[in-house]
Amino acid sequence: MAAATKKVPLATSNSVNMNQGKTIEETYQKKSQLEHILLRPDTYIGSIEKHAQTLWVYEGDKIVHRPVTYVPGLYKIFDEILVNAADNKQRDPKMDSLKVVIDGENNLVSVYNNGDGVPVEIHKEEGVYVPELIFGHLLTSSNYDDAEKKTTGGRNGYGAKLTNIFSTEFVIETADGKRQKKYKQVFSNNMGKKSEPMITKCKEGENWTKVTFKPDLAKFSMTHLEEDVVALMKKRVVDIAGCLGKTVKVELNGSRVPVKSFQDYVYMYLNSASEPGSERPKSFYEKVGERWEVCVSLTEGQFQQVSFVNSIATIKGGTHVDYVTNQITNYVMNAVNKKHKNSNIKAHNVKNYLWVFVNCLIDNPAFDSQTKETLTLRQSSFGSKCELSEDFLKKVAKSDIVDNLLSWAKFKESKELKKTDGTKTAKVNVPKLEDANEAGGRYSEKCTLILTEGDSAKALAIAGVAGLTQTERSFYGVFPLRGKLLNVREATPKQLKENKEIECIKKILGLQHHKQYSNVKSLRYGHLMIMTDQDHDGSHIKGLLINFLHSFWPSLLKVPSFLVEFITPIVKATHRNGTVLSFYSMPEYESWKGSLAGNASGWSIKYYKGLGTSTSKEGKAYFQSLDKHKKDFIWMDEQDGDAIELAFSKKKIEARKNWLRQYEPGTHLDQNQKLIKYSDFINKELILFSMADLQRSIPSMVDGLKPGQRKILFCSFKRNFVKEAKISQFSGYVSEHSAYHHGEQSLASTIIGMAQDFVGSNNINLLLPNGQFGTRSVGGKDHASARYIYTQLSPITRFLFPKDDDGLLDYLDEDGQTIEPNWYMPIIPMVLVNGCEGIGTGWSTFIPNYNPRDIVANIRRLLNGEMMEPMNPWYRGFKGTIEKGASKEAGCSYTVNGVINEVNETTLRITELPIRRWTDDYKAFLNSVTEGNRDENGNLPKDPFIKDFRKYGDDATVVFEVLLSEENMMIAKQEGLLKKFKLTTTISTSNMHLFDSAGVIKKYDNPEQILEEFFHLRLEYYERRKKVLLENLEFELLKLENKVRFILGVVRGEIIVNNRKRADLFLELHQKGFTPIPKKSKAVVAGATDDKDEAEDSLEVSGVRASDYDYLLSMAIGTLTLEKVQQLCADHDKLNGEVDNLRKTTPIVLWVKDLEALEMQLDVLDKYDAEAEEARKKLKGDANGEAGFKVSKQAPKNPRKYTKKAINEEVSVETMGKASSSAMETGQQAGRDASTNKLSILGMFYKFP
Repeated sequence: MAAATKKVPLATSNSVNMNQGKTIEETYQKKSQLEHILLRPDTYIGSIEKHAQTLWVYEGDKIVHRPVTYVPGLYKIFDEILVNAADNKQRDPKMDSLKVVIDGENNLVSVYNNGDGVPVEIHKEEGVYVPELIFGHLLTSSNYDDAEKKTTGGRNGYGAKLTNIFSTEFVIETADGKRQKKYKQVFSNNMGKKSEPMITKCKEGENWTKVTFKPDLAKFSMTHLEEDVVALMKKRVVDIAGCLGKTVKVELNGSRVPVKSFQDYVYMYLNSASEPGSERPKSFYEKVGERWEVCVSLTEGQFQQVSFVNSIATIKGGTHVDYVTNQITNYVMNAVNKKHKNSNIKAHNVKNYLWVFVNCLIDNPAFDSQTKETLTLRQSSFGSKCELSEDFLKKVAKSDIVDNLLSWAKFKESKELKKTDGTKTAKVNVPKLEDANEAGGRYSEKCTLILTEGDSAKALAIAGVAGLTQTERSFYGVFPLRGKLLNVREATPKQLKENKEIECIKKILGLQHHKQYSNVKSLRYGHLMIMTDQDHDGSHIKGLLINFLHSFWPSLLKVPSFLVEFITPIVKATHRNGTVLSFYSMPEYESWKGSLAGNASGWSIKYYKGLGTSTSKEGKAYFQSLDKHKKDFIWMDEQDGDAIELAFSKKKIEARKNWLRQYEPGTHLDQNQKLIKYSDFINKELILFSMADLQRSIPSMVDGLKPGQRKILFCSFKRNFVKEAKISQFSGYVSEHSAYHHGEQSLASTIIGMAQDFVGSNNINLLLPNGQFGTRSVGGKDHASARYIYTQLSPITRFLFPKDDDGLLDYLDEDGQTIEPNWYMPIIPMVLVNGCEGIGTGWSTFIPNYNPRDIVANIRRLLNGEMMEPMNPWYRGFKGTIEKGASKEAGCSYTVNGVINEVNETTLRITELPIRRWTDDYKAFLNSVTEGNRDENGNLPKDPFIKDFRKYGDDATVVFEVLLSEENMMIAKQEGLLKKFKLTTTISTSNMHLFDSAGVIKKYDNPEQILEEFFHLRLEYYERRKKVLLENLEFELLKLENKVRFILGVVRGEIIVNNRKRADLFLELHQKGFTPIPKKSKAVVAGATDDKDEAEDSLEVSGVRASDYDYLLSMAIGTLTLEKVQQLCADHDKLNGEVDNLRKTTPIVLWVKDLEALEMQLDVLDKYDAEAEEARKKLKGDANGEAGFKVSKQAPKNPRKYTKKAINEEVSVETMGKASSSAMETGQQAGRDASTNKLSILGMFYKFP
């Protein structure tokens, strides 16, 4: 027999890494499961090494947070037995006792619970008693049936067996009252040995289970149960008491645990967290259903959670904690951001301040590992919902968490903004900065930084500084601001951080965020000079800069002479003798002008609205007499700070309204003062900007116009704008003739808006839209460029604003130029006809459109002494319905409905949208609910409802046909077609603010209030009109009488005209009693005299001006005949008749006649609309009447183009300047017939008054 072959190690390329001399059998081993658990315990019970950690423990009837040293694995084997006992409550609700004994000295732990015990019966398949099976055999469990929903802690069949394996002795005792058997069995040697079960009798109904074990301390590197471990175990018993609540009496070492509810349990944490002697932190508790208990308190900035799933302590949280926490964080986040819009709080920011306690029962929970520290089960599988109530969430949101979050946001803001801080250095790299040579150096306190309004102002400042000596120039720096500074008081941290202008100012000055400055030694400049235009916007820029400093460095405003302003003249008066007077405010100029009386000749006036008006030479002169132009801001007391906050803080909205209400016309800042209090600047200068901003945003009750619109109307009347012109040209005319000081693009947009006539815009457009002026597809934003479209005065406009009223109005004066009136006086309140919308300083407004015929009818009722009838909103061309809702104290609410009809069981036709829901937007909505339709990002609809849709309308009409399933059709009908397809909106009359006739902002509760106030004012102006008309007619009679006398005097030889000195002739006419009539007397054209007329004849003899008798002397020689006398006498008799008729006519009759004329023009509008609609129908044919889901014939995009007809007389295009290319020549048709330049179809119906 051959000798046995010796086994040798397997040679491999990795043999160098293997223990030398090991056989294959020694290298590759198979272990039993029990051996594997003992060899690799961390997989099952966690680490068996000692860990140092700060944890909550139970000591002296209190929960304490302190550092401990413990072994996670030992803690886990105790927890397995404890959770098993707690689980029995779910199996047997009658369980009411749980007793735990922890004997550290004898290394003994026992856990007892009553209620149904373990069945004392032999398992037929395994052949052993059930208690032995479940406590002494691995992978045995009653929780393997996943179809059965259980809310217990066991899951994988390890549990108590792990405790048995890591114990030197493990005793199971149970009483089965049903079988009247008591069972006891002892395991030892890490479950390696077991005794035979001891079966005895018990009473019927006696049910309990008790597990006693001695941990194998050697495996945990211990010799005894250490104090920290025992404290942790005791705390875990307290956990169970909190989870089980008052229905289970939990005892520890013979004493009842002082916790009867989950709330009691939470209070132990909060008591421990509070300072000695202080109140317990607030908490908010809610029980949701039978399975969830939630309690929330606050932390100081780090999220904490204490949570349990089926009595298992999920110390790392999980999906159940996220489920609860997300509801709270989202609610609080939305509440805070809604109230504090600039806070920019995120959900995770809220979470950081929450301490969340959750106790829940979850079906078949799944965890990240056998240690069960984190729940991983999806929320949808929890088996129950925990939807926190609105009341609970509100309580949390009203707690101190808001202040905590805002404090955090402020801290974060400060931290972020510090990144943009400046420092005191000699050089900084800032584009466009002209830095002072001495800035940031030893003489920096003497340096002045000039902040200018734009680049042109910078050029003036540099020119002015250049006029100083070389030494003086070294102390001045210049930096141009790009428009208006951000209102930092209401800005978000992100806006502040990203604002380059603010960053530049901080760097240039060397400012450090929120630093307290008692002096300027640490800054690069010792003075900050503001140099802006002397207009309202310039005042606003100054105010915003003051607000910027006050928000972050209020102490700087208290440093004497730190902040100064540079002022330039608004008006310069130059006499022919060389005398030059400068005026720094309009009231100052007006006062001087009034003092001249009749000595104004010899003075020429120049207005300086912007810094760019001044020449470089003037700039040098300004800086050479700096004391005249420099004003120091001075801080007097806290009233200064209050005034700044009043002007710029959103918290001061109501106070700001009162501030503006108290404004008095004529208020201005005295520029003769050398020192300006901040409160004076706010109350006497900045308030002028606020009022101007408000007036630009909110119209007048009288004419319904804002200043820009009024300027356009003024120039239309002044120009007699009946011939069309390009908008780009007309806007230039308006700028020139109405002293418009803003951008022409804004002016062009206003002109376009006044001409628009699509549904939802104007009920009566005052200008004609000759071209593509925008459609309801996108709310008018699709209009053509101002270079390509034409407009003119609409014929109806003069019926609304009669020419006879022009001379009654109070016209404004600007830069010595007569411009538009305070307001026009239409015959009906146009603010109701076309509505309005705007947001200004302190106030906003919204007034819907109303039917002009309803307005006329109510005016007639008032004229007849009758009560008005309520008026409802009305929009020209709108085919839907407007239904009045419940009336409120401050107005009414209306529901605006589109039109949708059922074509068949799967097709709907939409033929109208709610007002101001534009067609393209609605098409986008339909796309978002269409099956299979991807958005621009390639995403499918989240909630598709329709199969397809087709659009058949044009720019003026709406037609959508929608295809959907029969099932969805039923759903839509049940929900309501209008609601389901978003075809309803609401409008309200609760925010109707307007300027009244006295220029005071006023709130109106309903349209009838507006109409009644308008009525009394308008009636007064009809009385004025009658008086002025009579004066004018009588004046014309006087002229005719004088002409007759003059002709007869010449014919009879009593007046010799030829070969005479003008002075003698003028004197003779005066001596003979002829009435001198100055040329401009009563000569009002659209309310404005032309200031550029030729100069008057300055000859004056004995108080008679040469031009006063031009109406006589300018008569042609051929008219000085007796035949002319007879004609003039006939004219006189006719005029006399008109005077008699007018005297008999009451103001009411005058108004009624105007209303009748207007109604005739409204008939013309209705006829136009009807013809346009008829033309549209003819082009469409019967496409809309077809059943089914078929493509309809498209209607024309602009029906007006197809209904225009040639009129007999061509109208030339008004160019108002150099000849320009027609729209066709520029390649843009823009909706007008470039070959014939005809008026629109309205020209066929209208006649200009």
